[in-house]
Amino acid sequence: MHCQGTFVDSRLKDPVQFPVAARAGFGNVRHDPDLVTSKLPALQLYQLAIPAPRPSHGSFDPALAEQGKAVFNGAAGCASCHVPPLFTEPGWNMHTPAEIGIDDFQASRSPDRRYRTTPLAGLSARSTGGFYHDGRFANLRAVVEHYNQAFALGLTDGQTLQLVEYLKSL
Repeated sequence: MHCQGTFVDSRLKDPVQFPVAARAGFGNVRHDPDLVTSKLPALQLYQLAIPAPRPSHGSFDPALAEQGKAVFNGAAGCASCHVPPLFTEPGWNMHTPAEIGIDDFQASRSPDRRYRTTPLAGLSARSTGGFYHDGRFANLRAVVEHYNQAFALGLTDGQTLQLVEYLKSL
């Protein structure tokens, strides 16, 4: 955005959290002529209209995935943040590290010190390199086990397997 447009984010004026951005004035950048800002609404509409990729044939067990849907919506409580059919939170989808049971290492680097609720649709396209903002969880099972432990969900091994298959089906 720091090309030929307008960018305003007062959080970047904080010299303690963002000394380089504050010193450079990145919290309020305005170019004249502004060649970018008028194009952003159409770009956002295009971005939101791109459908999530579908999982490849045979990449999950449909019967287990169907059972996992019930776990997702019920015992695991996933649907409270990853709201179907969006599979993310409509509106303000940011959470503190404590709300998702992890450290604040990456969150402390963001302006609002929070993590975004990851959209789950199309997870099959993002299955390499690990999960979470920093790849700390090697696979979906590790993510489910993290939440099971961090929030004392009490999921059985069978429910964990079902939930993983459902996530792979999204």
